[in-house]
Amino acid sequence: MAGLGLRFLRPYLWRDLPRPTRAARSVHARFYHATRRRGSEAATPYLSNEAGDVQQRYKELNKLSTELYPRVLNDDRAITCNEFRRNYDSLVPEETKNDQVVTVRGRVHSSRIAGSKLVFLDIVQDGSRLQALCDLKKMESTGVTREQFKLFYHILRRGDIFTITGHPHRTKRGELSIKAIELPKLLSPSLHQLPTSLTDESTRTRNRHTDLLVNKQAADTFRLRSHIIRYMRDYFQARDFLEVETPILAGDAGGAIARPFVTTATEFVQQRITLRIAPELWLKRLVLGGMDRVFEIGRTFRNEGLDPTHNPEFTTCEFYKSFADLEDLIKMTEELMSGMAESVQQAKATTFTSLAPTTVSFKTPFRRLAFIPTIEAAIGQTLPDLSSPTATSDILQIFHKLSIPIPDPPTLPRLLDRLSSEYIEPQCDSPTFITHHPECLSPLSKSFLDPETQQPVSTRVELFVGARELVNAYEEENSPFEQRRKFVEQAQYRDSENEARVDESYLDALEWGLPPTGGWGCGIDRLCMLFSGATRIRDVLSFGSLRNVVGLSSQGSQQEGSR
Repeated sequence: MAGLGLRFLRPYLWRDLPRPTRAARSVHARFYHATRRRGSEAATPYLSNEAGDVQQRYKELNKLSTELYPRVLNDDRAITCNEFRRNYDSLVPEETKNDQVVTVRGRVHSSRIAGSKLVFLDIVQDGSRLQALCDLKKMESTGVTREQFKLFYHILRRGDIFTITGHPHRTKRGELSIKAIELPKLLSPSLHQLPTSLTDESTRTRNRHTDLLVNKQAADTFRLRSHIIRYMRDYFQARDFLEVETPILAGDAGGAIARPFVTTATEFVQQRITLRIAPELWLKRLVLGGMDRVFEIGRTFRNEGLDPTHNPEFTTCEFYKSFADLEDLIKMTEELMSGMAESVQQAKATTFTSLAPTTVSFKTPFRRLAFIPTIEAAIGQTLPDLSSPTATSDILQIFHKLSIPIPDPPTLPRLLDRLSSEYIEPQCDSPTFITHHPECLSPLSKSFLDPETQQPVSTRVELFVGARELVNAYEEENSPFEQRRKFVEQAQYRDSENEARVDESYLDALEWGLPPTGGWGCGIDRLCMLFSGATRIRDVLSFGSLRNVVGLSSQGSQQEGSR
């Protein structure tokens, strides 16, 4: 019975097994489709007849006399579709380079049979499309028979991967093409019917590989992401910054206020290991070690909720520059963002044609809003002394008076952050710096007494665009004494989502002398959302949000268990 069940789940393994009865096939069919649906929202529409389709496809492919999954042999004539277009873009209509033979490889996007002796293929490789002309008259000189040619065009399917050898050519209508001189060789068949469209969001996320093949916008989004990261890396390296990598696993998370992911390691079974919530403290240790300009682009993890702009696993870029003050950080931010916006706009015309990135102007200088004065102007009253023992209760009275929802727990930092989200962030549609944050919101930043408000504020700015935070930057607190005081105060606000503590190891490092340093951090995912026009963070992540990734893993485990 186990053999029969295996045969049903993988139809192309039928050969040496007896054919089951109709009743057995019915039982197996119900079991198969039930296990495919278990733990997922629904079977993907275009795979609803998967078993029968794969079986029939396999039978057709067995008619070929060649190996279905051959190795790719070295071929000095092989070029990519992009290289083909670059090399032969100068061809004029009806011109053929008969003295040149090239080989291209790609996936069949579409095919058109123009008779028993002529087939047109559109193949795609890495987003570049190229037409192939398969003319039996041209191939007969190399020994291709009518029967072989007929079998070729009957077997080929949208999604198959072929290698094609021929002459560069431009058709009478001006289409750059490769005129095949050999029968195209199948490198890897598609056992499923590749859909021409895919719009259901859950199906697209669960089958990202198919989504990328069908929807150009999805593929363009990830190419844009690569473009943005490359631009940032080039920007910093051109200014003598050293790219580094810092630990992701450590004994304690630090550098931000967030709940970490906790795990264990085989070598330290009794010790708690956390995934980093920010690389900040590691990077500042490198500055302490004499590396004056460092940056890192990497993963960060925060054990928090999911929404359209938040995912527990995300990518950040952070840099630290010795002897840089807040104005230096602001200038660099304006320069980086305005240059990136221009670069993306230029690339959109030729590379990211399916995307609709933001039309917001990044003309410098960016607008600035001071934290406390902006809130006071919006609520029509002065904020209380934020350094007084009664600051939290005083702010709560304002919340009650204005009927603002109170965060849980109602700590002073959370209350002030809520006021910012209510009264400042909605004003930040165009690129806007929020400045002069209250000291309690920035425990790792240097601070001073603001002469305008007479409140203790930090030397910090946040860049918002479209009411979303993109950048957080400040002058780093380099006094071990002040940093200890701020760690102690921060620990007073400890709660289920804030595991703040006094980091003795970092304080010991500060005693060696951290130069005056400017620090900067940017969320890559939100930056990609802005420049791609995406409205959800999952759309700029290769395999969606954590919910999607966990769902894929669960789906795979259930299918494996049913085999």
